[in-house]
Amino acid sequence: MAQLSPTRPSIEARRAAAVPRGLAIAHPNLAVARAEGTRVWDEAGKEYLDFACGIGVQNVGHRHPRVVSAVAEQLDLLTHMACQVGMYDVYVELAARLNALVGGPARKTLLVTTGAEATENAVKIARAHTKRQAVIAFTGGFHGRTMLALAMTASNPGYQQNFGPRAGEVYHTPFPYEYRGWSTARALEEMHELFATRVAPEQVAAVIIEPQLGEGGFVPAPADFLRALRDLTRRHGIVLILDEIQSGFGRTGRMFAYEHAGIEPDLVTIAKSLAAGLPLAAVVGTAEMMDAPAPGGLGGTYGGNPLACAAALAVLDIFESERLVEKGARLGEELRAGLVKLQQRVPAIGDVRGLGAMLAIELVTDRTSKAPDAALAQRVLERALDRGLILLKCGPHKNIVRFLPPLVATSADVQRALEIVEGALGT
Repeated sequence: MAQLSPTRPSIEARRAAAVPRGLAIAHPNLAVARAEGTRVWDEAGKEYLDFACGIGVQNVGHRHPRVVSAVAEQLDLLTHMACQVGMYDVYVELAARLNALVGGPARKTLLVTTGAEATENAVKIARAHTKRQAVIAFTGGFHGRTMLALAMTASNPGYQQNFGPRAGEVYHTPFPYEYRGWSTARALEEMHELFATRVAPEQVAAVIIEPQLGEGGFVPAPADFLRALRDLTRRHGIVLILDEIQSGFGRTGRMFAYEHAGIEPDLVTIAKSLAAGLPLAAVVGTAEMMDAPAPGGLGGTYGGNPLACAAALAVLDIFESERLVEKGARLGEELRAGLVKLQQRVPAIGDVRGLGAMLAIELVTDRTSKAPDAALAQRVLERALDRGLILLKCGPHKNIVRFLPPLVATSADVQRALEIVEGALGT
């Protein structure tokens, strides 16, 4: 491997000179040169265990051989066409497989490039179908940074800044967060209050929800809450959009997190691990709803790029042949057990939560007050990185350390990560 020149400025210095400061970074001094499986190496050759997973993107691991092979093969055939000009087989094949994966009634799939594109198109589809305008999202939710997606996002004011005015007709209601006192019953009461005081149900086109909050703190929505939400939206003719961008593709121990509640969404947005790091996202929904926009209402130059589609088809094959959903569930159980044991020894860990291998610890100054300890969370990230483990934090107070290991991680990887976290917590 080429070594970093001692006369070359640090990546932090070069980044400051070339990249806008609005692009935040968790680890400013980490300059990644290559990756394989569950590991990455920096420019100096130092090895890291990656439990950030590209923010939940590398569920099949970095550079899985089948993904690399599929993209290389597609590279020799077709790299870009624009599906609005001429259709190609990998787009149609992937759409058909995603329709079958989501299941339920007859489905259709729109392929786009980013998660924000997926959530915005889902709202467009819902509005076209219902002929209504209003959208309800949840506090703590993250649905993207483009303008409509940003209006639905309510996980951190840093995302909003002075970017207004925000898109109109978007309302927020509390997400059930038991550790902070928001039960299912209380959250449902607030939603009914929203209907009674701010927007009538017959004006609402869609309700969008992450079945487990991502940026908002890795809080799973209770199954009874999702079932009540499904009943409520169906009763009022409201489209239910499940944002599975971070929680999908085996991350929670099921292919999609909404499966834990046994519900059937109208529209599902997916991205991140869909194409193992290539830019690809999708909206999958009932055929009737997906066909609501007239021709020309949906599209995008790079949506469903052939290389990304080839990668996604390889990802689906890997999930089937390597039984990654089941592996992910076992991985999550092992990691959770270790974190719970750690919680028993570390008073600063107020809560351990999450579904499958989408887990987090909430760090507090003490368990009685539950006061967020953002400083400790930052120290844990820095100390863990020094010891060779990449982690991320999240939550409105930045006091939550999240764990997103590749689903191909081994028991040895989990044990190593737990040892590093224990040391980073100072125990």
